[in-house]
Amino acid sequence: METEIHFRTATEEDLSSIVAMLADDVLGKERECYEDPLPLSYIKAFQAIVSDSNNELVVACYGNKVIGVEQITFTPYLTHQGGWRATIEGVRTLASVRGSGVGTQLINWAIQRAKERDCHVIQLTTDKKRPNALRFYERLGFKATHEGLKLKLDK
Repeated sequence: METEIHFRTATEEDLSSIVAMLADDVLGKERECYEDPLPLSYIKAFQAIVSDSNNELVVACYGNKVIGVEQITFTPYLTHQGGWRATIEGVRTLASVRGSGVGTQLINWAIQRAKERDCHVIQLTTDKKRPNALRFYERLGFKATHEGLKLKLDK
């Protein structure tokens, strides 16, 4: 893949492509619902994200084609003397571009954006069922310094 990838804020027109990428892996197939039309829950979530100045949904594009996505949430904390953190979530690339450097460019873009927002740390999680993703993030300098816990809530 050529390196002429550009990044921009996602629009509602990108939502179908984004959900398709989220659903295109073993874990995503279990928890996402990619259909036409998309369930209203995705549209509501998208609207909440774009209306919050501390959330950014970013797409990587090759020409007009969306080939990657990530969400960055900026959170103020009292710890670290009132510092800000960036949390990276939902990083996905099209299956056809995996291994070509698009994911690295997405993460590097997020790191630069976190610096621009004066964050002192970037955090992310990856499912233990994705050992390749863990190795990917470690190659980019991320360290497993904390034990992360999640509690799934029943609806």
